[in-house]
Amino acid sequence: MTTWYQTHTFSKLPLSSDSALPALSVIALDHIALITAVGADTISYLQGQLTCDLVSLDKTQSTLAAHCDAKGKVWSAMRLFHHRDGIAYTQPASIAEKQLAEIKKYAVFSKLTFSLSEQVLLGVVGDKADNAMQSRFLGEGDVRPTQTGTAVRIETNRWLLAVDAEEADSIISEMGERAVLSDSSLWDLCELRSAIPSIADVTTNEFIPQALNLQALDGISFKKGCYTGQETVARAKYRGINKRASYLLQGEAEQAPKAGDVFDRSVGQNWRTGGTVLSGYRFDDGQALALVVLPNNLDEDSQFRLPETEALWQKVALPYSVEDDA
Repeated sequence: MTTWYQTHTFSKLPLSSDSALPALSVIALDHIALITAVGADTISYLQGQLTCDLVSLDKTQSTLAAHCDAKGKVWSAMRLFHHRDGIAYTQPASIAEKQLAEIKKYAVFSKLTFSLSEQVLLGVVGDKADNAMQSRFLGEGDVRPTQTGTAVRIETNRWLLAVDAEEADSIISEMGERAVLSDSSLWDLCELRSAIPSIADVTTNEFIPQALNLQALDGISFKKGCYTGQETVARAKYRGINKRASYLLQGEAEQAPKAGDVFDRSVGQNWRTGGTVLSGYRFDDGQALALVVLPNNLDEDSQFRLPETEALWQKVALPYSVEDDA
């Protein structure tokens, strides 16, 4: 991985649960890996490996997707986009080598090359982010070429940049004192508030894509051809076998819930194991958020707690619906 991040000071921002984010932040995404796939068979090969419809992906758009094993369990939840002369996707660096080894297994007879990129990944977040990025990277749509890479608009006022070190230096220099430099925790908070799932080493091959809400995030195509794990994913939709979904919980905690942690849920006067944490964040005032895979038939007034603690957690509204209308 590039050592560029050590050439600037990216610090954890002091944030309470009611704090407004800085108007403009540049975030070191040193915890995320960028994988590139280049070659004549790139689109067709990935189409047979991932849950998204890459054939229909416009060059001005990005998409979420899952890479599943043969049983439909998720190796990785990723974001894909056209990048330079191929396709790129991002995922946690902690699982990149394992996932890369799996996705390359069947590529022996295909014309494409996978690489773990050395480019710098930056996040740009805040009320002024859209203006700053759209004035620098001209064009249309949410995916735009830069001098050395790609700028991807994740949502309103949140961008991901995959660029060479020299361009990353230039971006930071041009923003100057207008932008706060933040460590990766601010990006994790933004992903969490948007309820975008992340798979860590401890949660690999534990869940089908619908348990991660990827169908609600347009990360699953039910109209494309076959891909690894498709039978399970389709059966979960059309036969209703999926019994889990991801929900946002909020409560007090002494430390941030981390991937693989378990929540208990209330059942009458008793407590039972309730769900598995995908990601979490703790504010400086002791409040915390967690994205947790839970049974999808729980009562709305269900309460939750971390084992051997007294603080009660409650669901908070997701920014999208997980109801299946088909």
